[in-house]
Amino acid sequence: MSLASVAGVRYFEAPGIEFVVEDVPEFGLRDAEDLVAWIERIAAVHEYRIAQLTFIFCSDEYLHKLNMEYLNHDTLTDIITFDNADDAEVLEGDIFISVERVADNAKDLNLSFRDELHRVMIHGVLHLLGYHDKDLLSQTAMRRKEDYCLSLRTF
Repeated sequence: MSLASVAGVRYFEAPGIEFVVEDVPEFGLRDAEDLVAWIERIAAVHEYRIAQLTFIFCSDEYLHKLNMEYLNHDTLTDIITFDNADDAEVLEGDIFISVERVADNAKDLNLSFRDELHRVMIHGVLHLLGYHDKDLLSQTAMRRKEDYCLSLRTF
């Protein structure tokens, strides 16, 4: 059973991609269909097939509990990505995003909430595509890849 199967209210679902809102009922996506098309395009550019991607939007508290339970990290974070794929070149995973962290990061970076949310969402997808960000060199490469993916948005 994937972690997403215990998540909250299904917000939007397309074949292979779904958006779920866990404990932040005020959160909503205005551009869900466009996001699906964009994520599918990113997967295609990388020659990956999407089996199932579930984005779970939640609070800091919810994500902190996951961070402690599964990663033993006692810190706040904006995203945790769980790769559930058994096959190479297949995207399957659960991407948990703290809406509160995204809002705070957007404010700190002087960005719109929407742009920061999209950056964080594609960051999770890039992790599933094999990109890492554990050291300065890989963080720089990840940021360049995020910027490239953001430039592919048509909405």
